[in-house]
Amino acid sequence: MHIVYTGADWQKYWLNSLKSDKTIGLVPTMGALHEGHLDLVRKAKSETDIVVVSIFVNPTQFNNQEDYDNYPTTINEDLDKLRKENVDFVFLPKTETIYPEKPELSINFGDLENVLEGAFRPGHFNGVGIIVSKLFNIIRPHKAFFGQKDLQQTGIIKRLVKDLSMDVQLVIVPTKRENDGLAMSSRNLRLSSEERKQALILINSLEKAKQELLASKPWFEVQNHINHDFEEMPLASLEYFELIHPESFTRYSAFDAKQKSSICIAAYLGKIRLIDNLPIIP
Repeated sequence: MHIVYTGADWQKYWLNSLKSDKTIGLVPTMGALHEGHLDLVRKAKSETDIVVVSIFVNPTQFNNQEDYDNYPTTINEDLDKLRKENVDFVFLPKTETIYPEKPELSINFGDLENVLEGAFRPGHFNGVGIIVSKLFNIIRPHKAFFGQKDLQQTGIIKRLVKDLSMDVQLVIVPTKRENDGLAMSSRNLRLSSEERKQALILINSLEKAKQELLASKPWFEVQNHINHDFEEMPLASLEYFELIHPESFTRYSAFDAKQKSSICIAAYLGKIRLIDNLPIIP
């Protein structure tokens, strides 16, 4: 496994892959790797010849400085995990390499800025758009692999690729879950034991809502049930719980079994913010 720290380091490997007509797969991460990330790696290895995993905690996508400062870093453990997966390259840049100067460019994703993550994390998607664009420009992958847990993030990256005619294919991999159903997330490492137990309210809420919708209960009634459930959890607070179209992210006021739909949730367990989603009608 080769570790590269700059675009110039990577360039010679990229030229060699170009000459040998090998395909490149990119798995962008912020480190603190778990089985969800490794699922992406395995998918990339099955579909491309050369796999590059980037590890970079991107400051421009954090709208909360405390969240950025406390984001878990486990670089030695991460590298060990990637060696065991026989990853070809790890791109491990420093912040000053990616951002020698503060970027002046800003990216507006239109209606996606005003719902769900866009509404509650102003500037977040601009930061995501900039770092993904940088990684695509540096690594020049044929395919890039992302997890479905960050559903809205995959939506904005799809829009980025489409609107800027980027020559990369996006592969979205289903959410990897713990045995009890909690979506795997690097932020789970920051949960206390009691917060970890109560964090199951996210997946439990999604599954309960899905059952109730498919049993023809009105959406407003379903939302009220979930709000009540959160009120019973002393460490959990609900930020949003929305029924949406999984591609346009339009919010629905009622459930229609003839339309594609997913439920998205964001909640705090203590100070730790977690998100999840569940398709209702794929």
